[in-house]
Amino acid sequence: MHIPDGFVSPAVTVAGAVVAVAGLALCVRRAGLDVTQRQLPLAGLAAAFFLVLGAPIIPVAVGTEGHLLGGTLAVALLGPWLGPVVITVVTVVQALFLGDGGLSTLGINVVNLALVPAAVGYPVLLGLRKVLPRRPTGTSVAAGIAAVVSVLAAAALFTAEYALGGAAGVPLRTVAISTMGVYALVAVLEGLVTALVVRGLLAVRADLVQVARVGGNRYSAPHGAP
Repeated sequence: MHIPDGFVSPAVTVAGAVVAVAGLALCVRRAGLDVTQRQLPLAGLAAAFFLVLGAPIIPVAVGTEGHLLGGTLAVALLGPWLGPVVITVVTVVQALFLGDGGLSTLGINVVNLALVPAAVGYPVLLGLRKVLPRRPTGTSVAAGIAAVVSVLAAAALFTAEYALGGAAGVPLRTVAISTMGVYALVAVLEGLVTALVVRGLLAVRADLVQVARVGGNRYSAPHGAP
């Protein structure tokens, strides 16, 4: 999913950078108003976890690798404002030190990996919580489904970006089939991981799952946790 340098045209790269900057500016501003001190250590731990989660797992035949994204899990734990900021930090570290994605395409990658989960995955998660039972299992299932939808949306956007300004010389059909095919599998894996992590945290530290507190509902946590 990380777009390398030269994969799309300069026009698409600039447009992605503009959207990324605008979206991040909003997230940083709102995060500064909403974030509690308790969430800051969790954000650091989440960033380290997502660096490991984002290790390539499936090769894609168009110059990138398929990997778990973690964006929906981030917004489920940290909310729609702090979550994208954490994923952005991870994306920058991956580009600078791990060679995942190009520097010129950093804006596009931030849009796909950090902003799509907040704009697509989080609303889906909230919508599913309204129709599913307000229990830990219902919330974890909602998070898993939202993760699937978010990954597929990011893959579709990746394909659309290449359709608008592909510069790698690879046929659009090849990019679309490879990307959507691989990320259909990644979406299932990500949904399972997201649901399991959310369910596990709700069992031991429900206070660490931001989405569980939306709407005034909180799950009880053992061992005196709030």
